[in-house]
Amino acid sequence: MIPLTLHEIALAVGGTVHGAPAPGPTVTGPVVIDVRDVTPGALFVAVAGERGDGHDLAARAYAFGACAVLGTRAVEGPCVVVDEVVSALTDLAMFVRDMLDLVVIGVTGSVGKTTTKDLLAQILEREAPTVATAGSDGNEIGLPLTILRADRWTRYLVLEMGAARQGDITHLAWVARPQFGLVLNIGPAHLLTLGGIIGVARAKAELVRALPPAGEGGLAFLNADDAAVASMAGATSAGVVSYGRDAEASVRAGGVTVDGEGRASFILHTPSGAAAVRLGLPGEHQVGNALAAASVADVLGVTTRRIAARLSAAAPRSPNRFQLVERADGITVIDDACHANPVSMRAALRTLATMSAGRRTIAVLGEMTGQAGDAARHHAAVGRLAAELGVAILVVVGTGEGPDALSEAARRAGVATHALPRRREAVALLRSLLRPADVVLVKASGEIGLSAVATALWNPRS
Repeated sequence: MIPLTLHEIALAVGGTVHGAPAPGPTVTGPVVIDVRDVTPGALFVAVAGERGDGHDLAARAYAFGACAVLGTRAVEGPCVVVDEVVSALTDLAMFVRDMLDLVVIGVTGSVGKTTTKDLLAQILEREAPTVATAGSDGNEIGLPLTILRADRWTRYLVLEMGAARQGDITHLAWVARPQFGLVLNIGPAHLLTLGGIIGVARAKAELVRALPPAGEGGLAFLNADDAAVASMAGATSAGVVSYGRDAEASVRAGGVTVDGEGRASFILHTPSGAAAVRLGLPGEHQVGNALAAASVADVLGVTTRRIAARLSAAAPRSPNRFQLVERADGITVIDDACHANPVSMRAALRTLATMSAGRRTIAVLGEMTGQAGDAARHHAAVGRLAAELGVAILVVVGTGEGPDALSEAARRAGVATHALPRRREAVALLRSLLRPADVVLVKASGEIGLSAVATALWNPRS
């Protein structure tokens, strides 16, 4: 955060200062919405939501070292009072963004945003100070908070941009003003709120439409392997860089292989040269994420050799995304339960299959939310794929059209299937079924909460 006095913040957000004479204390720490993240010098943003009212935590925030609070009513201490907190947070982020000389990179797509953002950050932070979205917090609150983590030394700002509705990415791009826009893929995510797959493509294209023209440094990085993404070249006045496994892509992969641990190796080809990559992240689908990150890094002047070395050394940074734990008894438990749609579910199951190498595979699956009227069809397809890939045991957690269709299709295809309504029942069953060397995948949409199952299995009872 750039140091700002409380009165400077009030001017930026159109608020009123209470509890401090001008110029007020100077915010030198982070801007946070979770009181547990408060450190000395922080600005605590009091958000009122379903889980509670941040104003009620103001005293705790001050005790932890916050120098001020931003909220909709005065509290006992230095504060800025505004009409609407999220709008004020947005205004503050835009104010700070305008003060900084940054390369801002927006990342969007139906699958892989968080992993790609993490890979790109791990390449760029070795070149210059880099700030990237924490986890998958690429929404109207998370994006401003990420911008506000930047300071005068920051060179690269890597921002995940999600969309649940039309116009979401347009808004995020208006706040962040990215010069670069990276689009990964179009898939069946948020179908209900975006208006089907055509609506998904329209929403993701908002990023490339918001970029500055090529003559002003705007660049769209588009996946040549996804026709819907590649066609976005016609929707932007920015320059276009293509990436993918397509032979005509500017940045591409050759000689892709996958080892018995599910990790892909390939030769990275960029306009600057070629170098070998061996990814540490399981899954052949990670090749596309790596190429996306490489395409941006190449334009920013990182050598192909350095890109390849950093991709090979990259480690998972965000939780619940193929987060792998090896138990002492040889059982591997994978938590991939942050997001799920048909594309990511297929990729996860295929990665599970490549990791088996003679080991028994168990899939613990829950609902893929937001599938509109196609929920039963998409879930049934997952059940059949589990059979095709040789999954030994399928545990379906939850009830409803999707889970019911998933378990029924898997049973009919010959998979030993257990359908359970609640997480605790799944944990109890799995503890009785697991044996040394099993590989267990846990995957569902985040709101289903199946990460709790993975966590329970990581810490087996004695």
